[in-house]
Amino acid sequence: MTQVETSEDGLGFAHPAMLYQGPWEYLAGTVPFILEGLSADIPVAVAAPEPRLHLLRDALGADANRVRLLDMAIAGRNPGRIIAEVLLAASVRPDRNVRIIGEPIWPERSETEYPACVQHEALINLAFQDRKATILCPYDVAGLDPAVLADATATHPTLVQSGRTWNSPDYAPQRILSDYNLPLPEPSHPTVLAFDAPRLALARRSAAGHARDIGMDVGRIDDVKLAVGELAANSLRHGGGSGVLRMWTEADHWVCEVQDAGWITDPLAGRRPAAHTQLGGRGLLMVNNLADLVRTYTRPGVTTIRAYFHL
Repeated sequence: MTQVETSEDGLGFAHPAMLYQGPWEYLAGTVPFILEGLSADIPVAVAAPEPRLHLLRDALGADANRVRLLDMAIAGRNPGRIIAEVLLAASVRPDRNVRIIGEPIWPERSETEYPACVQHEALINLAFQDRKATILCPYDVAGLDPAVLADATATHPTLVQSGRTWNSPDYAPQRILSDYNLPLPEPSHPTVLAFDAPRLALARRSAAGHARDIGMDVGRIDDVKLAVGELAANSLRHGGGSGVLRMWTEADHWVCEVQDAGWITDPLAGRRPAAHTQLGGRGLLMVNNLADLVRTYTRPGVTTIRAYFHL
C-alpha cells in the first residue's frame, strides 16, 4: 500500500504527485487513500478520466457511492475551470479536511492543452495554501513524456511511488508559471477586428457570425458571444480601453483571441469562485466556464487570452 502524507497529518495543505505504472499501482495508491478518508468521515472526491473512474468503481464496490466521482475529461476539459468548479467545490469548508484525487494530465491530453494543465497544477499550491486539503495527483509514468514527469516534480512538493514518499528536490511552482507564460503560437489567416467601446457590440456580432459561418452548433453561438463580450469588456476596463479580436479555426476547434495593453498580475484571476455578494470581476471566470480551453500570455503592456470552442 502506498503511504500518502495528508492534511490530517498536520500538514495543513498537502499536494503529492503519485507516479504509477499500470492499473495495479494506480489502485494500490488510490483505493487506500479513499477508504481511509471515508473511515475517518472525511469527504472524498475523485476527478479523473473515465477509464480510471471505471477501475475505482470496480475496486470500491458499494463504497463508490460515498465518493464524489467526476469525469475529468468533461469537468476539467478546460484546466482553467478545475480549481473553481471541481477542487474548491469539493472542499466543503476551508476549516475541514477533504481528500481529493485530481488527474488533470493524462496521455491523451494535446500539446495545445498541456501548458494550461501544468499551470493549473502549479496554481493549486497557491489556491489551497490556507485550506485543510489533500489533493493527490496521479501521473501515468508509462504513458506520459519524461518532460511532463519532470514538470510534476516542480509543481508538487512531495512525490509518491511504489510505496515510498519523499520531498521533491525540484519543487518550484513559480518557475513553472514563469516558464509557461509564453507568447502563443501564431494562427494561420485569422479574421481580425480592432475594437473600442463603440465597437464592442460589433465585436460580439462578428464573433457570432464567424462561428456560425464555420458550422458551430447553434446552441453554442450564445456562449461565443458571451465569452467574446466578457473578454472585450475586460480590455475596455483593464487593457487601455481598446483591443484586437482575432478568430480562426484550428483542428476541431473554433478559436478566438483578444489582445490588449493590460497586464494580469493575479495568477488566480478567473479561477476563484465568485462570492455571492461580488458585483464585478466575473469576466474571466465566465470565459473559463464557457470555453473548452483557455490559454493566456501576459506581461507588462500586453495580455493575450485565447479561448477554444470544440466544434
